[in-house]
Order: sequence, then C-alpha cells, then structure tokens
Amino acid sequence: MIRILLACGIGASTGFMAANMRKAAKAKGLDVTIHAVSKSQVPEYADKIDVLLLGPHFSAEVPKYTEMLKDHNVKVTSIDPDNYAALDGESILEDAIDFYNG
Repeated sequence: MIRILLACGIGASTGFMAANMRKAAKAKGLDVTIHAVSKSQVPEYADKIDVLLLGPHFSAEVPKYTEMLKDHNVKVTSIDPDNYAALDGESILEDAIDFYNG
C-alpha cells in the first residue's frame, strides 16, 4: 500500500484533488490511501505517509518539507500545475505512484 498525502494552504483545493485521486484508484483497483490536509498539519502525518504532494503554488517549499520528513523516508514533490488545474486525479495518482517507485 502507498500512503499519499496532499497539502496546500488550508487543504481545500487538495481535498477536491484527493477525492478525484481516490475515485481513480478505486477504478483501477489500486491499494493506496489518499488524504488532504493543510500544510501546517503535515508534521502530524510524518509516520503515516510515503509520499507528500504539495500544491503547485507551494513547489518552492519542496526542499523545506523534504528536510522536515527525511528521517521518516517520505518522498516529497509538488503536483503538476496543468493536472492540478484540470483536477486530473488519475494523472496525479499515476505521477505519485511513479514518483514513489522511482
């Protein structure tokens, strides 16, 4: 199972994306968990996630979160802005799995 966490300013926009990603995962029969939170909540999930996806508007903070989560073996990246704007949960899910396996 891959545990994916999405984070943005307050978790609202990533909440919509997480729902779309869960639908895509269910349709494909994938064993993943997907949640969305505000950036301030990320430390609470450090031991409960494998991948952190930051909203594209927070891509400059990837190094900060990578450092914060390095002892927890969490992979950190930002979401592709075009897929994010389109609420393309399937593509973002595929990107997250590829990133995790990469």
